Amino acid sequence: MIKQNELPETIAIFPLGGALLLPRSRLPLHIFEPRYLQMIEDALKTDARLIGMVQPNPVPGREGPGLQTIGCAGRITQFSETEDGRYMITLGGVSRFRVVREVEGFCPYRRCDVNWDGFDRDLGKDEADEGFHRKAFLDLLGRYFDARELSADWDTLKEADDELLINSLSMMLDFAAEDKQALLEAPSLQTRRETLVTLIEYTLRGGQEEGMMQ
Repeated sequence: MIKQNELPETIAIFPLGGALLLPRSRLPLHIFEPRYLQMIEDALKTDARLIGMVQPNPVPGREGPGLQTIGCAGRITQFSETEDGRYMITLGGVSRFRVVREVEGFCPYRRCDVNWDGFDRDLGKDEADEGFHRKAFLDLLGRYFDARELSADWDTLKEADDELLINSLSMMLDFAAEDKQALLEAPSLQTRRETLVTLIEYTLRGGQEEGMMQ
């Protein structure tokens, strides 16, 4: 378990729109661009093996690095190399961070100075959601899957711990980048679950605002 005072002040940044990594969750990635292949090789040489996942924020006329303020760092927990030099990796979510500034230099990939303050809970044990009504949530999820013509392993969903269920769905479901950012920035598992429910209901109504289930 990494302690906050062991986290580096500067990390490699992988700006990937729509990709969400959350603490204590796993994100598989297929790496093929030369600059990101170099990023993986450099990260594997360090003790922490951390990469920061951040949503791009390409606002016209915006000054600064064009990144969302908050991202999540993941440790490379698994990797394999294909015959043509690509990497298949898995990131294990470690902690969220705030982007302080982008580091200039000749590195082919982006790096940022980051601040880990305020995210101590990310380094702790799994969160529980005391107000979670699982049956009502799974009923809503079933309607969403039916509407999107998706299949699911319902036995696994019913047995999954609160955090694993909420975080996995937050990462996997097809929401807009700004919605993924809202799920990332949720201060607690309960808030993330409430945000997830709001997004699912909003989708089921075709984007029309009405009362939301919490």
